Order: sequence, then C-alpha cells, then structure tokens
Amino acid sequence: MPAHVIAEGGTNHGGNLETAKLLVDAAVSAGADSFKAQIIYPDQCYLPRFYRDGRYVANEVYQQRTTTMLPDEDYARLADYCRSCGIEFAATVFDSRSVALVDALDVPYIKTASCDLTDSRLLEECAATGRRLVISTGMSTLAEIERAVSDVTATGHRDIVLMHCVSVYPCPLEDMNLTFIKVLRDTFGLPVGLSDHSESNLPAVVAVGMGATWFEKHLTLDRTAIGSDHSFAMEASAFRSYVDDVRAAERACASHGAKVGTNECAIRSRVRRAVYAARDISTGEVIQEADVLIVRPEGPLAPNDAHLVLGRRAARAIAQFEPLARDSVCQ
Repeated sequence: MPAHVIAEGGTNHGGNLETAKLLVDAAVSAGADSFKAQIIYPDQCYLPRFYRDGRYVANEVYQQRTTTMLPDEDYARLADYCRSCGIEFAATVFDSRSVALVDALDVPYIKTASCDLTDSRLLEECAATGRRLVISTGMSTLAEIERAVSDVTATGHRDIVLMHCVSVYPCPLEDMNLTFIKVLRDTFGLPVGLSDHSESNLPAVVAVGMGATWFEKHLTLDRTAIGSDHSFAMEASAFRSYVDDVRAAERACASHGAKVGTNECAIRSRVRRAVYAARDISTGEVIQEADVLIVRPEGPLAPNDAHLVLGRRAARAIAQFEPLARDSVCQ
C-alpha cells in the first residue's frame, strides 16, 4: 500500500481562508495525499489569563490562537475546496467540539496531537466516530502509548495509525530516534508513521525502509511569517522535494518477489563467468584444467560447475571458445 503523505497546514493559514486554499494548492502540487488543519478552540485548550503574584496576566498564546482561528463554516468550505482539488481534507482535534465538526465534514481520518495522548476521553470520543484514528506519540513513554491504544481498542475500534514523533521544533537529526518506529510496529502490530519535525528529507527516507507508511510534514507559504509553526515548516518547493523523496524511497524498498529482477538478469548475463573451451577438443579427448577458460559472458556451466567436465571425455568435437555444457562430455 503506498505511503500516505499528510500536508500539515496546521494554523499556518493565519485565520484566512484564501491563504488556507493556497496551502492546499501547494499540497496538491507536491503530490500529498491529504491536507490537514488543526481545529483549535482556545477556550478549550488554554487559560485566557494566568494568576501570578496576586494579579492576572494575559496568556499571549491564547490571544494568538484566537486571532488565527477559522470560523466553522470556513472549515466546511476548505473541505469542499480540497475535494474539488482531488485531495483529502482532515484535521487534528483538541476537544469535543472539534471532534463533532470534523465528523460532520466526513473526513477520512481524525488525528490527535502528541499533547493529548494521555487524554483517554478525547481518544474515546474520536474512536466513537468510527473513523480512522491517527495518534501522534511525541513526549510519550511506551507505557503511555500502550494505555492510549488499550483505551481505544477497548471501545472496539481498531483502525489506528501510530505516528512516531519527537516533539522538538525543529528536531535535530540526532534526536529523531527513528528506531522507535520498529518498536511501535513490533509492540502493537498497527500501521506506523512519522510525524516529522526535522529540517531534512533523510528521516523520511530512513523511515520508509523501517516500514513507516504514513508521513506528516508541516507546510507553509513563508517560513519567515509570524506564527508558531512557520519556522520549522517546509515551503512549497521543499515540501515537493520531501514528497518526491518519500515516493522514491518507496520504490527503492518495494519487494519484487524474486531476489534477481529482470534488469539485474540482463547485467548478470554479461558479467558472470562460464566454462569455455580453451582450444579445439576432439571427440573422446579427456578434458584437462588447461583445456578450459573461466571467462565472461555467462554460459551453461558456472565456474563452480567446472568439475562436471574436467577429467571426462568429450562426447563430441568441441570448438575453441565454445561454451561447455553437461552434454559436452560423456556421462
């Protein structure tokens, strides 16, 4: 099954529907499989003010999230726009309200962020929709991931994808811990992906070889834009390169059944050695070591088969440089 590449638009639209559509266009151009937003209602995620030193101080993150929200109706418009462009629309949810909204939008999957892996109630609400659940596992211990999966499967829901994630933005290559992809696969037997916050295509290429089948990468129109996710996201050209490398890695890792494929067979026929007559050999002559050549190209007898003719009498006249075969000698 081909890898599913998520273009993570997040809130990089800045609360503007037209900007969101431009992000969708970039995702489509790059060949992504789905475009994903983050539906964050600040009242459900943040304190509006902190109480410090006897007074309240405004929460700047709460204020910033408020200004970059899309109204619910714009998410519906964005989902329609995605469908018109031939790409799936999905979203990360953070509360009951966003779960209800994306369920109504008939998304192919619902995603939960790493910060919510320990919120079993939210995971169970997502599972109740019956939709595929993509769970990010950043900042989480294996025990916490086991609890999350157990809570979801206890509801009878098993359509789960686990995303290996390191919640560092951007994430240095030495912190990517890609071998944990195999831990997730071996422990849970579920599809596994990579939520990739690195600034390189290399982790995705490695992850394909380790069996990852889902990939998520943040997308922006301008890395210098103001906002929480722009600086470590990829602009359109870089994102296109990312998708291309994932697809190329898939092709490189694809199983062909037989070890030696058609193209390799053609090379082998030219460069493998075989057993040839070093001189004209008459019928009845005993073939000695000096009477044979082990040279290219490939022939009926491989070098390791030379013993089948050495020390035996020629069954017929053999011309110099003729390839030898089993029937060249008396059996």
